[in-house]
Amino acid sequence: MADWKYTPAPLEPPPSYETTASIPPKSPTTKIPLPRAPLPLDLPWIRSIRGRRIILASASPRRRQLLAQIGLSNLSVIPSTVPEAFSKTLSPFEYVLQTATQKAMTVYSSQIDSPDGEPALVIAADTVVVSPRGQILEKPRSEADHIAMLKGLRDSISHKVYTAVVVMAPLPSARDPGYALESTVEETTVRFGSDVSDELILSYVRTREGADKAGGYGIQGIGAILVDKIEGNFDNVVGLPLRPTLALIEKVLRDDEDLVDEFAEAAEEE
Repeated sequence: MADWKYTPAPLEPPPSYETTASIPPKSPTTKIPLPRAPLPLDLPWIRSIRGRRIILASASPRRRQLLAQIGLSNLSVIPSTVPEAFSKTLSPFEYVLQTATQKAMTVYSSQIDSPDGEPALVIAADTVVVSPRGQILEKPRSEADHIAMLKGLRDSISHKVYTAVVVMAPLPSARDPGYALESTVEETTVRFGSDVSDELILSYVRTREGADKAGGYGIQGIGAILVDKIEGNFDNVVGLPLRPTLALIEKVLRDDEDLVDEFAEAAEEE
């Protein structure tokens, strides 16, 4: 006869029959509907460019997603191929502004006579993370560099994130230089949690989420676990401050004399 082995009772009692009976059985065919996406913003100047060619001069999927949130989803994505070779001795403000302006001008110039049609709008942006010592942080070069970068951001009191946005639109008039250009630079202060452990940093680095990001983390993803608080625009840290970008788009389109009547007509319809 096989040896009998005593099995101890479970520490927690099983659910009561009453509790079990009160839970309706799940139907295998029941599907929970997905939440409906919100409708796009209905602003006169957004309506005026719907159906026209809008170029995002960036390969960043995060910037594309942010623009889609405000109704600019039908974008041509054409990143600038010009190397970003500006000196790191520039102030962070000047560095991001010159880089974003170069991106916008390069893509605009290459597409102005494109067989796909003249762009109605070109949007470019550049984001940098800056250490407390003023060092502009690049994307991490290796796992060891990534770990050291995040430890440095944790051990500092706070760091800055700067994003420059440049928006261009052609002018049909002969007014020099033939286009309208508006820009802005936004600043956000970010503080990592002082209790973020080396183990957590290593674990985050090995997710590879921050490997392609300046500063080595993505606040919109798992990287949020490193952040204690921010002062300023959250979207700015992601890579595109939405409200300032909206203001630039409106301003640059109002410089287009052909759109003045369209704005007036759209406003009358409201």
